[in-house]
Amino acid sequence: MKKIISFFALALSALTLSACAAPATAAASTPAPTSAPTAEYKKISAADAKARMDSGDTIIILDVRTQEEYDAGHIAGAILIPNETIADQQPTLLPDLNAEILVYCRSGNRSAQAAKKLIAIGYTNVVDFGGIIDWPYDVVKD
Repeated sequence: MKKIISFFALALSALTLSACAAPATAAASTPAPTSAPTAEYKKISAADAKARMDSGDTIIILDVRTQEEYDAGHIAGAILIPNETIADQQPTLLPDLNAEILVYCRSGNRSAQAAKKLIAIGYTNVVDFGGIIDWPYDVVKD
């Protein structure tokens, strides 16, 4: 019984002493540094993407399909980086993390995956506009 009482007395002492070491007020503590806001996944329609392309602004059009799909028909000016090749490092063809990048694939699945991967890498202005099957405008064939 003496051992149990001694244990509780020791535990109570430890709690009391640790409470004394805490800062007197919350204002005395240093606020945690704030980190830069992260980009969020965005999706737009084909019409909105076309309007951005026609705006005259510098925009990267990114096709994330396979080489064979790209060769069969792609949006004019698009660069090809297959979704499967996008990992956790910045692709060489996309040197500017702040560039406006419009991403598409065949149906919209791979473009969503690729857009989210690019955002995770650190790109700040990535927009998914879905699949080329919903693209009512011209395409070019190689």
